[in-house]
Amino acid sequence: MNTFLIKLCVKDYQNTDDPAVRERYGKFAGIVGILSNLILCTMKIVIGLISSSIAIVADGINNLADASSSIITLIGFKLAAAPEDKDHPYGHARIEYLTGLFISVLIIVLGLQLLKSSFDKVLHPDPLSFSYTTVIILAVAILIKVWQASFNIHIGKRIHSVALMATGTDSRNDVISTAAVLLSIFVGKLFHIQLDGIMGCLVALFIIWSGIQLIRETSSPLLGEAPDDELVSAIEKEVLSQEGVLGIHDLVVHNYGPGKVFASIHVEVDAKGDLLESHDRIDNIERMIKNDLNIEFTVHMDPVELDNPMVQQLYGTISSAIRPFDGVESIHDLRIVPGKTHTNVIFDVVLAPGCGLSEEDVYEIIEKKVKEVDPSYFIVITFDRGYTNLQMPDRKEEDAH
Repeated sequence: MNTFLIKLCVKDYQNTDDPAVRERYGKFAGIVGILSNLILCTMKIVIGLISSSIAIVADGINNLADASSSIITLIGFKLAAAPEDKDHPYGHARIEYLTGLFISVLIIVLGLQLLKSSFDKVLHPDPLSFSYTTVIILAVAILIKVWQASFNIHIGKRIHSVALMATGTDSRNDVISTAAVLLSIFVGKLFHIQLDGIMGCLVALFIIWSGIQLIRETSSPLLGEAPDDELVSAIEKEVLSQEGVLGIHDLVVHNYGPGKVFASIHVEVDAKGDLLESHDRIDNIERMIKNDLNIEFTVHMDPVELDNPMVQQLYGTISSAIRPFDGVESIHDLRIVPGKTHTNVIFDVVLAPGCGLSEEDVYEIIEKKVKEVDPSYFIVITFDRGYTNLQMPDRKEEDAH
């Protein structure tokens, strides 16, 4: 059913990388959410007032919050689709993340208000009238919410939208909330126990907890989370598959919102190769990644000396020295600068987040091994941080000869 509705209402629905199509998806999801939640809100509040059930009224107000969330989502997608301008050269796509964050805060605020009302009901309980009409309406509401959750999560996955995934998760939580209200009605009917206020409190606490969880999920991209492993793997595979690429390092990925991803990488090439030919290959790699993965990609070319035995010896020595230590991932850009009194051995070392060794510890470990090769060697290390889960492969030196 979801796919049928998408085909019917979203023009060019398959082209999800197009910002205009993403905006259409967002508008469609927002309108569906507004209409369905307003219907649910009206039904529950009317039934709640008739049956004097604070839990049903609370659940209905929660649906009103969901309708407000859909309005915010609708506005958010519209603003996020705005083009780049002078003050925001990377576009406005992160507004979609802010939209999800605002919805999460709104959920918590309403949850706190409902908790207060439900607690008053616990202190001052009113008789709860049983009605099969109420039961049927709540059962229908559960079915609608199940569909809402499926609908939003389906679209959220299709267009990689954090905001819609959060909305879908919230709808899924509402299924549990309404089921709890329905349970309290049956318990009151069968055992004459007033659980209405208690269930209202539980529903409110569940709403608050859901809001906190959604804040964590929606704020993570704003804080700068690690890129998706599949994206990193795809970049690694495509770049290494190109002729003349000996190795890669320093992959950095910046996410400025859905469809606004920028990345850079260092690619090692043979220092003895033709400069213009290598530069042409780098340009081809940039275009290939942009076309295949839809990201703005920049490549820095690093020349590597393959026919220098001293460089190759030290590369192997240093790599062996750091291999036993977790968090010390790799080395790159190794070069040797001879002098009258000593020889500088210059290179970069990549440390993973949470590495147990300090930079001083790593320096001492490597220095000891290098001095064993030649006491006149003086090491100069630049420490890099591993911002992705890029696996540093061994250099394809054999391919270059």
